[in-house]
Amino acid sequence: MTGRPSEAGYEAAPNIALVKYWGVRDEDLGLPYNSSLSVTLNHLRTRTWVKFDPKLTEDKFVLGRTEPTGGPLRAVVEFLDEVRALARFETHALVRSENNFQTASGLASSASGFAALAGAASLAAGLRLSPTALSRLARLGSGSACRSLFGGFVEWRAGTRADGRDCYARPLFPPRHWPGLVDLVAIVKDAPEKTVRSSVAMQLTVATSPEYARRLKEVPVRIRAIKRALAARDAAALFDRTMEECDSFRLVCETTTPKLDYLVPASRRVLTEVRAANDERGTPIAGYTHDAGAHVHVFTTTTEMVRLRRRLASLPGVEKVLVVSPGPGGHDLRRWVH
Repeated sequence: MTGRPSEAGYEAAPNIALVKYWGVRDEDLGLPYNSSLSVTLNHLRTRTWVKFDPKLTEDKFVLGRTEPTGGPLRAVVEFLDEVRALARFETHALVRSENNFQTASGLASSASGFAALAGAASLAAGLRLSPTALSRLARLGSGSACRSLFGGFVEWRAGTRADGRDCYARPLFPPRHWPGLVDLVAIVKDAPEKTVRSSVAMQLTVATSPEYARRLKEVPVRIRAIKRALAARDAAALFDRTMEECDSFRLVCETTTPKLDYLVPASRRVLTEVRAANDERGTPIAGYTHDAGAHVHVFTTTTEMVRLRRRLASLPGVEKVLVVSPGPGGHDLRRWVH
């Protein structure tokens, strides 16, 4: 391969799933049982730089000011192995990555992290992948990373092929499709870091939750409904279906053996407060969702944002409430940071 650069940087944002994937039919390829929909967020981001260096005798990974070991390091090395196989060389790499938000707490740091790693590593290896091919590559690191490469509202197609060629994300609507939609992210105090990776936890759900089969049947219906709500900018329908989907996700987690409970008391207060706000108005003015973590995303409109943000911020255990909205997809960084 000629003209191959040895270093590159890439930035990607986390996404929050409106319809979640939870469970894979092929663990090696990261092929989910169901398709999913997500929103890529602005303001939050991961920046990653990769430098392939012939002087290195092993891969090195620096996250912020730490050098992770064990599972996190192994996941990065295994992903770099996939990139090296595509590029047909064996050179080790230095990976530097930084988040401007908390890692491993339910804010999708693995999604933005592996999306950024896929972009930086593929560019540094001299690969020029199409968006679809880059999405398939990112999926191998973290399933939801395939969505973080694109901005706005994104669909991840589960596909049916055994080789995963039809399993990739694609943009549905651009970030500015719905200017009045905002996401209030309730950051709770003392949110614990996950001790079990989502990739392991979800397979426990597949194997043990009595609610999982029913959920799989319901998900396609929700995807169609949320697509219609997004296309029509129907806030009430979007909020209602988003909460329904979140409750379904939480149910299969809580009926897993052993039980998966990612929320803390402050998280549950946020859910209760959103339900109360909707009941007071007699129509959904907001919709909550959360991933495998304690922080809660509350979608609402700019009309309701100030009042609702004040209510959420006043809840015991809520540290702060961020205001984010649909944001751009991943992009390369022009400057290498040593």
